[in-house]
Amino acid sequence: MNCPANKIPKKHVSYLLNAYSSHMKAYHLNFTQRLPISLAQAWDFFSSPMNLAKITPEEMAFTVTSRLQPDQKMYPGMIITYKVSPVAGIKLNWMTEITQVEEHQYFIDEQRFGPYKFWHHQHHFKEIPGGVEMNDILTYGLPMGVFGNIANSIFVAAKLQQIFNFRKQKVIDLFGDYTNTGT
Repeated sequence: MNCPANKIPKKHVSYLLNAYSSHMKAYHLNFTQRLPISLAQAWDFFSSPMNLAKITPEEMAFTVTSRLQPDQKMYPGMIITYKVSPVAGIKLNWMTEITQVEEHQYFIDEQRFGPYKFWHHQHHFKEIPGGVEMNDILTYGLPMGVFGNIANSIFVAAKLQQIFNFRKQKVIDLFGDYTNTGT
């Protein structure tokens, strides 16, 4: 069958997606953090792509390569490019798209090109007494089938945990530690 991508019959698309997903391992991580700042402050900081480098471990040599204004906020369809060195100084290009934004509630970034087979990262924000609660829901997959599964078991999952632990501490350093005073 020789069809343009947008003309593939739905039954074939459904079959391809089911076949693809049945052989692919998806990993899920969930991170929650509370901060003693307002929802608006949290949103302003985390919805600015330029702040991502501030909360990423230095050894990852993370740089935003997109030409963005310093105060640029995220919007649906926004493409952001980076260089990152997740392992042994190996520099990789990474491109994400901001697919959804609901101001002061959540945004979602998805990898378009990069080290993962797929990457879907939800960033949720909720006002709580005395601050804000952030919840990151990450779903990702690795290339290379069983070798990707082994890599995840050996170092990828641990590296992601390390990155989010670093971020958690860095955010505490920037904004303080949350303590619910019950008021």
